[in-house]
Amino acid sequence: MKQVILHVDGMADHPRQELDGRTPFQRAATPHLDRLVQTGEIGLLALAPEKVRQGSGLMGTSILGYDPKKYYQGPGPLEAASLGIGIGEHDVVYRCTMVALRADAQSGSKGGLNEIKKLGPHVVMDDATGGLISTEEARDLIEAINEQLGSEMIQFYPGLGHRHLMVWVDGKSRAVCIDPQLLVGRSIADALPTGDGSDILRKLMEASFQILRDHPLNEERQKAGQKPANCLWLWGQGKAILWPSVSERFKMSGVVVSQSDVHRGLGIMAGLEAVDAARLAGTDLRTQAAVALEELKKNDFAYVHVELPDSVVYGLDVAAKVKGIEAVDRELIGPLFEGLAKLGPHRIAVFCDGSNVHLGQAAESPGFFAYRDSAATPSSGAAGRFTEADAQASTLPPRDATKFVARLFAKGF
Repeated sequence: MKQVILHVDGMADHPRQELDGRTPFQRAATPHLDRLVQTGEIGLLALAPEKVRQGSGLMGTSILGYDPKKYYQGPGPLEAASLGIGIGEHDVVYRCTMVALRADAQSGSKGGLNEIKKLGPHVVMDDATGGLISTEEARDLIEAINEQLGSEMIQFYPGLGHRHLMVWVDGKSRAVCIDPQLLVGRSIADALPTGDGSDILRKLMEASFQILRDHPLNEERQKAGQKPANCLWLWGQGKAILWPSVSERFKMSGVVVSQSDVHRGLGIMAGLEAVDAARLAGTDLRTQAAVALEELKKNDFAYVHVELPDSVVYGLDVAAKVKGIEAVDRELIGPLFEGLAKLGPHRIAVFCDGSNVHLGQAAESPGFFAYRDSAATPSSGAAGRFTEADAQASTLPPRDATKFVARLFAKGF
């Protein structure tokens, strides 16, 4: 028996005016996901309580069977595990997001960013992805930051795109920090770090702004009509606590297949083998499906994570999201389902959550799932689809996300 968890990350949504009140899933053609629903079941997920810190990797933590109140420390430690960065017991990992800041036009500042000496109410979060900066460009900027701000206590490490890390040796982890995606188009005044250790965090952020604002690479980006990645935004912090192994818990061999550092690190923390990042870097969806199937030939379980590009997730083009969902269904899910059938009896659970951010506003993630056991008798005549509305219309009670994996490896649902 093969078991698969497929995490379709950030694709759930709310009804959009541009789609005549439908969600991207309702508009998209997803025959493979729909067939899963029609031969299995669909329902809503009971997600983490409100007081649990939010961030990338929260859903994955839950669906792999870990109580996020106890184990989820933020995305920072997960990314560190993926990148192989050694973390001491008392060290704190912060996510360093490269962002684009701009001067508030209403502040009366004539010199723009060049006049800014201190981050405050006169500064606006213009873009939380550093203008979708590339990994190669960002590496140059992080190296410049580490050269000038790095020390025995503070080190900066390059990641992918706009996502990077800072390790603070024997650092503070209780500061209140905010996801920069929630601030787009708004003043950063009330969103700068507060609490224990926040004075050091603010100084580092302000120093990074002074370094990056005048960096030649950002000058080139602005000349090319691109937004500058002119500040590091520190958030998503946590310590690298020890997780019990999901492989040992269920006596199985497992693998994580993901291009995301957060979710690759999540699998590593859970005791799964991680597919070499080089096998997935820059690959298309069909290749990711082929890699997952190849790994399933020698493993019992695969946690497969897929997400849309940042330009689609954080962009305003809803049609692009619809096309992205269709591509995932056609190029990854279709081949994966076909290959699983050839491997014999299997169980597959597909989990979908939202990005939690829409146009700079926090949004409740409409998390839902679909499940099928190939050994079970398929439902007859079911006409449901893999959409938020179908999940909400299900007669099943919402499933506790943290208990899903136990049922997957036991007797199903």
